[in-house]
Amino acid sequence: MGAEALIRAARPEDHAAIAGLLRHAFDGDAEAALVTALRPAAIELVAERDGELQGHIILSPLEAPFRALGLAPLAVEPVWQGQGIGAALVREAIARAAGWDAIVVLGDPAYFTRFGFSVDLAAGFACAYAGPYLMVLPLREIPATGRILYPQAFSAL
Repeated sequence: MGAEALIRAARPEDHAAIAGLLRHAFDGDAEAALVTALRPAAIELVAERDGELQGHIILSPLEAPFRALGLAPLAVEPVWQGQGIGAALVREAIARAAGWDAIVVLGDPAYFTRFGFSVDLAAGFACAYAGPYLMVLPLREIPATGRILYPQAFSAL
């Protein structure tokens, strides 16, 4: 195995490769369309090794009673899954969310709780995605209740 993947901000010249990676990881076009819609206001990172994009993550603003980002989607090219690339992307995304109050994710608690995300902290929020897979990672003190609204682009998934 070569050097570790470099985690860096996505660049316009990465957009086609990101769309391809998302199509491979999710077996369809919906997530690529979602990322295109979210991109203008988002924090977008890629994992690159030897000039090849191996993973992608995007954080986009949500409507909430605090300054919140939504983490979605997170994708790793299937051939590179299970090698820590997704975890590295999540850790770097959290680091780059400085100045925000919290990150919200809809995902597998067994995966995301190791980064500090909590299902219990999300339970007090009204959200279209409320339930056992909605989690919050507070970066500062946040209220325990309120409403979280995802951008309209998520409704296409």
